[in-house]
Amino acid sequence: MIISPRDFRDEELLEPKEVLKKAGLDVVVASVTSETCVGMFGTNVKPDHIIDELNSGEFDAVVVVGGAGTPILNKYDKVLQILRDAKDQNKILAAICLGPIVMAKAGVLKGKKATVFSSGISKIEEGGAQYVSDSVVIDGRIITANGPQSAKMFGNAIVNALEYASLTS
Repeated sequence: MIISPRDFRDEELLEPKEVLKKAGLDVVVASVTSETCVGMFGTNVKPDHIIDELNSGEFDAVVVVGGAGTPILNKYDKVLQILRDAKDQNKILAAICLGPIVMAKAGVLKGKKATVFSSGISKIEEGGAQYVSDSVVIDGRIITANGPQSAKMFGNAIVNALEYASLTS
């Protein structure tokens, strides 16, 4: 799960992470810094790794957490490269709230149906996505959600996608 250094949306990290852990999955939190990251509502998270240490081949899924600070991730080539590599490796890619704009910037939403927090609609469309107003949208191995009210449903969609992927691989 990739979070911004400041102003990630607390429940968009915590609720899906809890769902994933309850399903018995290992969850790694990464950011562009090794410093403690602070959510919009004050949650402090020390990342397990900095993005520069990672490659998508180590993971079954890559998740971009939303929040007001998420657009800063567009400035980090390594974040965008991890998303592109994960898509090329047929991994599960997921993003919530403003996270889909990072996926769009990486070019992984071209030709895909996706949702996003309302302020990001034009950004994902510019990235080639077809905007859908549903709370959670699944298009192949790409899962997007529109905001904090969808966080648990988003987490469950990721678990289901990972379970399906393990059955079909």
